[in-house]
Amino acid sequence: MKKRLFYALLFLCTAISIVEIYSIEKKVIFFPFLTRKILAICMTIVFFQFLYLFGKKDASKAYANVPKNEKSNENQSLKSSVKLADVAGLEEVKEEIMEIADFIKHAEKYKKMGAKIPKGILLYGPPGTGKTLLASALAGETNTAFIVASGSEFMEKYVGVGAKRVRELFERAKEKAPCIIFIDEIDAIGAKRNEEGQSECNQTLNQLLTEMDGFKLEDEKIIVIIGATNRIDILDTALLRPGRFDKHIYIGNPNKIARKQILKVHTKNKPLSKEVSLEKIAVKTHGLSGAHISSIVNEAALLAVRNNREHITQLDFDNAIERVIAGLKMKNSTVSEKEKKIVSFHEAGHALVGKLLNVHTIEKISIIPTSQSLGYVLNASSEDQYLYTKNDLLKRVQSILAGRAAEEIIFGEITTGAKDDLNKATDIILSMICEYGMSDLGNRTFHTKMLYGNMEKINNEAKKMMDHCYEDTLRILKENKACLTAIAEQLFKNETLSGDELNNLIENNIHR
Repeated sequence: MKKRLFYALLFLCTAISIVEIYSIEKKVIFFPFLTRKILAICMTIVFFQFLYLFGKKDASKAYANVPKNEKSNENQSLKSSVKLADVAGLEEVKEEIMEIADFIKHAEKYKKMGAKIPKGILLYGPPGTGKTLLASALAGETNTAFIVASGSEFMEKYVGVGAKRVRELFERAKEKAPCIIFIDEIDAIGAKRNEEGQSECNQTLNQLLTEMDGFKLEDEKIIVIIGATNRIDILDTALLRPGRFDKHIYIGNPNKIARKQILKVHTKNKPLSKEVSLEKIAVKTHGLSGAHISSIVNEAALLAVRNNREHITQLDFDNAIERVIAGLKMKNSTVSEKEKKIVSFHEAGHALVGKLLNVHTIEKISIIPTSQSLGYVLNASSEDQYLYTKNDLLKRVQSILAGRAAEEIIFGEITTGAKDDLNKATDIILSMICEYGMSDLGNRTFHTKMLYGNMEKINNEAKKMMDHCYEDTLRILKENKACLTAIAEQLFKNETLSGDELNNLIENNIHR
């Protein structure tokens, strides 16, 4: 009825306009001056009202086309079959999770002591370290509903959609309580708020904060929210405070003992040859995450099948480690002899300086091209190091720059092969200056807000430190040029060198 009245009024105004235009042309006055002005104002109002309703109609159509996401979220409400016994290498973290599991299963004894279950648990750390697995294990251990969501699922270009989805998520959690909500990559909706108060990101985060504060259930209906992120530094402080995410648990890459435990879990049902040493594999996988180790074990099994073996051998594991770290070997390489020679000296430079400065334990050197590089030095370490001195970091930079330095000494020019090396060296130098206070700029750090006014100082200091490291590297290689040449020639001939072969070459050709 309202729509018909609106169109009738619009038609009437249009008709009056036509009559008015006709009257002006014929010089005939149908309406007094005041009446014409009132009609003109009415027409203007009706016209803008028409535009408003038209735009609102289009907006509502666009909003209606937004995926509701209800079906996908419903499909992600499940019972987890993973137990904490299936999680290896995270013993300290498992103790914290076991306490939460015990609270969910035996809430009464905690209630008697006046203890409250943490409302939220934030798991943060590098990718592939087991954050999702821990959340799933908590749900499996307590036999509760496990609602999985990703931070990106809540983000849309239409304002209000994300907040609506957050409300729906918590409503579904209340229906299925006791349950565990797991929000992966929570930084997608939990990043620090900007000044645009009505932006979609801000509204979604505000709704999440409200929901975490607002839900109150009976004691037997428990909801635990677990968030996972690789970037805790960008999360909003309101999200991190007690009462929302009460526990912050860091999950880093596993140490040697943890890597061995992870290997035991992943090789439990696999036929291993008697020669396989999980201890050696744990050493060779230094610095890798649990996800990398899982991939290595699976890759070793695939290689054993490909070679028609009945058991997985140590060679399969060695090849799998190389494939995961360095990439797939290129069988039909088109690298020229000249480039192959340059790569030989480049990798020989890395290996020699790294060995002389005792930066790494070198496992293998190769100039067989892979999908990621033309050559590589495979490092291993029997010890996990957590603290580095200024001298340690400078030596690491020197070993990284040794490839380019070797090219300059032997060929008199440098190539593009040091691109990744320069990125790594620059990251270390900038960390020393801006994070660790290991430069002539003093015992201070430079956070984001301080960078803008100090960029010139930082750049000058970084150049000075980098140039000093490069000059020292050139000096070391020039003093041991005969040894560098011997390693490179042997590498060019055989394409690979083991750590023992490298040690023998250095022992026989080192400058004394």
